[in-house]
Amino acid sequence: MIALLADDALGKDREHADMAAYEAAFDAMQAEGGNQLIVGTDAEGQIVATYQITFISGLSLSAARRAQVESVRVSGALRGQGIGQQMFADAEVRARKAGCRLIQLTMNRSRTESHRFYEALGFVASHVGFKRPLD
Repeated sequence: MIALLADDALGKDREHADMAAYEAAFDAMQAEGGNQLIVGTDAEGQIVATYQITFISGLSLSAARRAQVESVRVSGALRGQGIGQQMFADAEVRARKAGCRLIQLTMNRSRTESHRFYEALGFVASHVGFKRPLD
């Protein structure tokens, strides 16, 4: 899975080989009940796609529960074959089952191909997001 995260222009510079950090993060995600890591495999059992979905309860939007989707990746060799659409169909089923009324995601502005993909799925770039590193 880490290889998928590193398999793009942005990930190649920010992912690293220290597996202990990833293993600790995975353990923490499992302990947080509303946090799921989803993987897709090919016929040989190799991981070819992944995304993370987190269910967030909140007060805004009349106390709407929302699903946050992160770390969406499909193997470079398999992009353009509908796997991403299948993953988001799966994410929507999971979100509805968890009582969510909204699916949201953030992405880097430089991912122009991804912008078109998400728009085709019905996502709207309705908000402006900000991030600030804490290290």
